[in-house]
Amino acid sequence: MPHFDSHSLTFLKQLARNNRRDWFEAHRDDYLEHVRQPMGDLVQEMDLRFAKFAPEMTGDAKRSVFRIYRDIRFSSDKSPYKTHAACWFFHREASSKVGRESHGGGAGFYFHVEPGASFVGGGCWMPPRPALKKFRAAIAEEPKAFEKIVAAPAVKRRFGALSEEEMLKRMPRGYCDDHPAARWLRYQSFTLGRKLTDAEVTGSRLTTLLQSDFFGVLPLVRFLNGVLGFRPRDTR
Repeated sequence: MPHFDSHSLTFLKQLARNNRRDWFEAHRDDYLEHVRQPMGDLVQEMDLRFAKFAPEMTGDAKRSVFRIYRDIRFSSDKSPYKTHAACWFFHREASSKVGRESHGGGAGFYFHVEPGASFVGGGCWMPPRPALKKFRAAIAEEPKAFEKIVAAPAVKRRFGALSEEEMLKRMPRGYCDDHPAARWLRYQSFTLGRKLTDAEVTGSRLTTLLQSDFFGVLPLVRFLNGVLGFRPRDTR
């Protein structure tokens, strides 16, 4: 059975047009039934799948699913709700937080549902400065090993290239322009991903598709986690 359906996408489309508290509260049951519960169920199913191909990774219905509420404290956009739903799978020894809020919480896998803009990916997005320095040092030491992971033919066919979000225009301090790893040292995020169609998101094979994509990103996730001291496991 599919986790998401046309009602899930319809709710998110309507929320984008009616991003107000009164509207959301009037449709809260729709959100819980068609978005929040299906995402929690998907996280639990993926956790069982991780036990077979990446036992060190996990998903938890409470910690993996992102809140629908936006943090508007420092934003000019005061819309109270996100118009997508997403979840994050993380190393069992690491924090469940993502990006700069993680304090070195490690690399993981991401799934995002949004009408016409869903996607799947993995890696470490905008890591905090201490983790970023460790990644760069490891890449600088073994640039060919890192390139073998992110530029593998199968990776390029499925995901293209590393995301260039917030990529530096110049080399980071301490590295020369002709460094053997120069191609990779200007990155501030280390993520791979691809878009999903609405049909894929609402299809019955979604979790199988996600498992295949996560497996493709697994070498990058394990490289990054290894740099931070989070090791792979054979069993749980």
